[in-house]
Amino acid sequence: MTDTRLQEMPATRLPAWLDRTMAEYVASRMQAGETREQAEANKQKSLDQWFPGGAPADGHLVWDVLDQDDTTVGYLWIGPFAPGGTDWWVFDVEIDEPHRRRGHARRALELGHHAAAEHGATSIGLNVFGYNTGAQDLYASLGYEVTATQMQKPLV
Repeated sequence: MTDTRLQEMPATRLPAWLDRTMAEYVASRMQAGETREQAEANKQKSLDQWFPGGAPADGHLVWDVLDQDDTTVGYLWIGPFAPGGTDWWVFDVEIDEPHRRRGHARRALELGHHAAAEHGATSIGLNVFGYNTGAQDLYASLGYEVTATQMQKPLV
């Protein structure tokens, strides 16, 4: 077990983090087959819904993931999928490349699960893109089960 811990992301870091995570979100959606226009529209919808006015929506938790030396190695964002709901969602989890494969993501998610339960969550879900097989393996090992599968075939 790692000494990974979560710390609320300071409000001063939220704008830069939000820019970074939304740029990665657009890139992931495009890699999964959306056009730039579709991906940008989905990004804006997410921002409007989950970060009204640039701050996390009520109940949403955004943390820095810290290692045993108090170095920020990534981030985790979770919250209710609907305002006031008990079905929660992992909106984003990312460990920076040099710190991967050390158990930080696993421990951060475990801590996030605990925090969600303390806030009244009865379930937690997430989306993982089809190309991200490493993440799929991690989530399955943590007890996540597939609830839907989207597939696409290029016709050109």
